[in-house]
Order: sequence, then C-alpha cells, then structure tokens
Amino acid sequence: MELLTSYTFLIVAIGTTLLSFASGIIGTVSVIKGQSLIGDAIGHATFPGIILAFMIVGVTDTLSLTIGAVIFGVIAFFFIQAITSHSKITLDGALALILSSFFGLGMALKSFVQGNPSFHNTQGIDDYIFGQAAYMLRLDVYLILIASVISLLLFIIFYHQIRIYTFDPIYSSTVGINPSLINFLVLSMTILLIAVGLKAVGAILIVNLLIAPGVIGLMWSNRFNIVTLIAGLAGAAAAFTGTYISTAFAGFPTGPSIILVLSAFVLISMLFGRKGLVTRQIMKVRGESS
Repeated sequence: MELLTSYTFLIVAIGTTLLSFASGIIGTVSVIKGQSLIGDAIGHATFPGIILAFMIVGVTDTLSLTIGAVIFGVIAFFFIQAITSHSKITLDGALALILSSFFGLGMALKSFVQGNPSFHNTQGIDDYIFGQAAYMLRLDVYLILIASVISLLLFIIFYHQIRIYTFDPIYSSTVGINPSLINFLVLSMTILLIAVGLKAVGAILIVNLLIAPGVIGLMWSNRFNIVTLIAGLAGAAAAFTGTYISTAFAGFPTGPSIILVLSAFVLISMLFGRKGLVTRQIMKVRGESS
C-alpha cells in the first residue's frame, strides 16, 4: 500500500494507464483494418522530429519534443500516402521504407548532436528510443491526459462514422461519409498518442500499445463496441500492472514491463478467449459428444 500511494508511482501509473487505455481503443481500428504497422512506421518516424526539436530549442523540453514528434509523424503519414498513391510500391513496402529511412535519419542526427560540443545537456534523448517512464514528470502526464481526452472525445463524436468506415469503406462513401477524412482523423489520433507516449515506452515499443489491446479485444468479442472497450481496459490493466512491477522490483524498466504484461494478456486471450485455441477445441469436443 505504501508503494501504491507514493508520488512517483502515481505519476507514472496515471500517465501510462491513460496512454494505454486510449491507445488500445484507437489502435483497434487499425488492427481491424489490417493497418497495424502504420503505427509502427509513424512511431519510428517521429524520432528525427524529436532530435530536430532539441537542436532548435537546445533543451530536452517535453512540450517542444512532442511538437517535433507530431510534425514528423504527419510528414511520415503524407509520405506513405504519396508513395502508395503515385507508385507501384505496396503499403507494406512504403511502411518499411519510411520506417527505416526516418529512424535512420533520427539515429544519425542523435549521433551528431551527442558528438557535438555545441549541444549541451543531451541527457534524456535516448529515453525516446526505448522509453523511460520512471523519469516522467507532471507535465508528461498532463500532455498524455490532454492527448487521451482529445482522442477519446473525437472517437466518441465520430463513433458511428468510424465504425462504418472500419468495416465497409465503400458503403461509408454511399451514406455520405468521407473515407479519406475518417482515415486522416484516426491516423491523427494515432500520431498524437504516439507523440505523447514516446517518453513512456519509446519509439520502438509504442506500437505494441496500439496493436496488442486490439488483438485481445478481438479474441473475446465480435461486437465493435465491446472489442474497443476490452482493448482499452486490457491496455490500462497491463500499464498499471507493468508500472507496479517496475516500481516494486529494481532493474525492471517500465516500458518493457508493460509490453511483457500485454504480451501475456495476448497469449491468455489466444488460448482461453471466446475465439481462443483451447476454447474452440473444447467447443469442438462438446459438439462431437452431443
């Protein structure tokens, strides 16, 4: 109980739980549409924006670095759209190209900054690669809260349009829904959550918060509203549990701990969920016996 009421734990737990809850819900749309790796590509593509923002402001200011991440996330999205629309390169190829080139640029800029005496106080830049939730500040939590509330409000307001677009984009056009607008809206929410979550789990692991909860939800239900709710709750539960583990046991970083808990939830769901392997086998045996 002493650990659960400590200031440091509460700051980190609130931030990671809010982030994972919103990411689980928004990420479910990409999972259902088979576009999960877009979040991975954008997550890696935000890294050079962080470094360039640091080069401009000269300090590892959370707000400035987040703005840089958002800008480069949007740039990466438009590059992906341009490549797939104006060339014969498939979406998978475009994602791989953007992911590797943007992240490579970020790593090159990071090496330049850390090896240049003109830039001081570069400590904290590496946290945006693998995450370092233990160093989250109150401002980080405020940014996550704002981004999560904005994303969830937009999701609720455009819920029916998003649901129709997710399952039948062609039909959505016939009923007056603009698929391009909804697609941009979903990706904007994704980029926003990625940008504010980089410090917590890092550019490499952030995609797991967008994919794993959606997979968990799909293993337990076929109804879109139930799937998104399960995804959000699974993400929040994993974040809180992972944060507790990393705080209680020295040497366990928060981001990877959250991802490991989420992975365990995925495994359990794949085995014992409504559509899990064990559940289907049991139903099959019952069907044969009857």
